[in-house]
Amino acid sequence: MSDAKLLEWYPAWWMMRIKVIALENEWRHIRIKLPLTAISRNMGGGMFGGFQASLADPIAPLACAKVFKNYDVWTRKLEVDFRRAGLTDLELRFDFPPELERQIRDELLEHKRSTPTFEYGLYDVHNRLCTVVFCTVAIRPKGYLKDHKPLAMG
Repeated sequence: MSDAKLLEWYPAWWMMRIKVIALENEWRHIRIKLPLTAISRNMGGGMFGGFQASLADPIAPLACAKVFKNYDVWTRKLEVDFRRAGLTDLELRFDFPPELERQIRDELLEHKRSTPTFEYGLYDVHNRLCTVVFCTVAIRPKGYLKDHKPLAMG
């Protein structure tokens, strides 16, 4: 099964009825449609923030895990800035900047770890930015999680 279909069939997202529009360049270019439905609509008529955050949370770490295959990767910090009500279907747009990839590679070579922050967003059908996401990702040597559990993991 393709990575796109695996994402769409992931149980939490399957219930949200996401649709992968683009998953290209080995996870460096990602577009995912998050539909506004009866269950995703809040009392103001817009998209629940929790739906947006749930979709946005693992995208940068998943991309990093694909690009940096020999490392443990997880979300270290997630900030979600709801700037405009999502009154239509939303499209998550993530691009892995080449300069950030180079910086991460340099940090991994020098320090064996990197903690980059990615910025991406969710846009309405009128191409307006509704939600800005800042996702800080921990990239550590393989096996790190077995020896150093992050506080959030107990």
